[in-house]
Amino acid sequence: MAEAIVNSRLDGKWQAFSAGTRPAGYVHPIALQVLSEIGVNFQGRSKHLDEYRGQQFDLVVTLCDSAADECPVWLGSGQKVHLPFPDPASVSGTQEQKITAFRQVRDGIANQITSLLTK
Repeated sequence: MAEAIVNSRLDGKWQAFSAGTRPAGYVHPIALQVLSEIGVNFQGRSKHLDEYRGQQFDLVVTLCDSAADECPVWLGSGQKVHLPFPDPASVSGTQEQKITAFRQVRDGIANQITSLLTK
């Protein structure tokens, strides 16, 4: 969601690339649904962080709670910032509870990352 939000809202100022330590192999349908609710249409794919090894970045932002433990050292260049968010895909419950979890993470990412990048 972060890649989609940054590239949609801060296009021309920042370009975001997203990857994970354990990518699912697909973009979660609820993530796509809640992004579309705020006018963001994402056409990306699920990627492993190894795809970016050796590339240069100005800023590396880790988001999921587990990323702080699983990626304690970024091996590439760039400042590292961690913004902890729970993984909404791990939420169990009703469909509405799952959607609510995705919306909460979406809104948190939109607020915190946009604020961080527009300082």
